[in-house]
Amino acid sequence: MPAPAFPTASPPPEPAPEPAPASVTAWRPSVPGVVEVFHARFTEYAYPMHVHDAWTLLIVDSGAVRYDLDRHERGTPDDTVTLLPPHVPHNGEPATADGFRKRVLYLDSSRLGDDLIGAAVDRPDLRDPLLRRRVGQVHSALVRPGDELEAESRLTLVGERLREHLESREPAAPRRPDPVLARRLRELLDARVADGLTLAEAGAELSAHPAHLVRAFSTAYGIPPHQYLTSRRVGRARRLLLLEGWPPGDVAAAAGFYDQAHLTRHFRRLVGVTPGRYRATDAAGA
Repeated sequence: MPAPAFPTASPPPEPAPEPAPASVTAWRPSVPGVVEVFHARFTEYAYPMHVHDAWTLLIVDSGAVRYDLDRHERGTPDDTVTLLPPHVPHNGEPATADGFRKRVLYLDSSRLGDDLIGAAVDRPDLRDPLLRRRVGQVHSALVRPGDELEAESRLTLVGERLREHLESREPAAPRRPDPVLARRLRELLDARVADGLTLAEAGAELSAHPAHLVRAFSTAYGIPPHQYLTSRRVGRARRLLLLEGWPPGDVAAAAGFYDQAHLTRHFRRLVGVTPGRYRATDAAGA
């Protein structure tokens, strides 16, 4: 007699994959006008309605964010720069199952004035590839200690482009070169190679807006002020290594770099070898 048949139990369903954990990094850099830098990855977290007392400049590197601003639903795909004005309630949540990864700059009114709040409420999401690239470059500079002048320089151009979006739609008047101002800024940088200075300090001393300083200098010399200062610092480091015979560990601060890693990164980029190898090559040829 055949054995009775029993129904075969179905295997238990596969457990749903655990969502990637949230990760947050936040800091306040020594860059004028930047209240906070905020890098985060969220998969499920939803922001409730809230306000900031600073401008929120946001780019999304993966996924997308859905948010409400002034009773209008909006979104931030990864080719968009989003500018949320201060004092205006908004929320935020992932628009895709995988969540989103974002980088945010919180800026005070020295970068963008309250007179632009209305325009930002009307046009918070800006599809501008150049602006998107420039905001990313600011973040890249901000994560490298010692590159604060580069971050400030790039942020100044970001602020100028944001204002062009938010202010009059009339075409901007062509900018005229200003070689005298460029020369004066170069002289100021030459006098402050080791100590450095901010664009705000340079602007106060030269009675010029920081954005005008960056553009005048870049037009006259083909590189922005931060690159010029870095190259001068690398040149000073080379002289200290070769002519003065300083050990590489003592050169960084004397040449104006934040630390040894900061010196090594820029030295290798401009010279092709590390400071230690550079000095060793000279000793071998002596």
